[in-house]
Amino acid sequence: MSWFDQEVLPHEKDLRVWLSSRFPTWPDLDDVIQESFFKLLKAHQSGPLVNPRAYLFVTAKNVVLGKIRHLKYERPEGAKEMDPLSIVDEMHSPLEETTRNDEIRLLIEALESLPRRCCQVMTLIKIYGFSHKEISLKLGISANTVRVQYANGLKRCAVFFRRKGYKKIRER
Repeated sequence: MSWFDQEVLPHEKDLRVWLSSRFPTWPDLDDVIQESFFKLLKAHQSGPLVNPRAYLFVTAKNVVLGKIRHLKYERPEGAKEMDPLSIVDEMHSPLEETTRNDEIRLLIEALESLPRRCCQVMTLIKIYGFSHKEISLKLGISANTVRVQYANGLKRCAVFFRRKGYKKIRER
């Protein structure tokens, strides 16, 4: 079984549901998902991805937002009018988007620098929003181990960011 079949394809249903809830009037989610898969595979060719699911969801969101920006300038024949209030995410300027992408790359780099278990715990808490109890059950470790790994991850990430020149890290 290929990397794509194991690490990416199982998330297609969740991605479709998530996109439908965030962009309920978007006319063609299949194209968005296909383009997101392509971009994910291209990124994977450059090197391993720490969290393919998170990368896939962020990529899909950015694909839709990019298409929305394009519609501002040119509306293809037959395209539906979208209610701007139905879009949950705010659109960002190219500078903000570049800065945000740099921050995401830096966060991924920080997570990759952590020991494996610590990286898992940090990802499940910060990216997916799991509780300590949920992580304990999911990983088969005690809630105390989750707390210790999380605290260790926060400290190590703070050191990582300071080395990169960031004085104060804002939480998201």
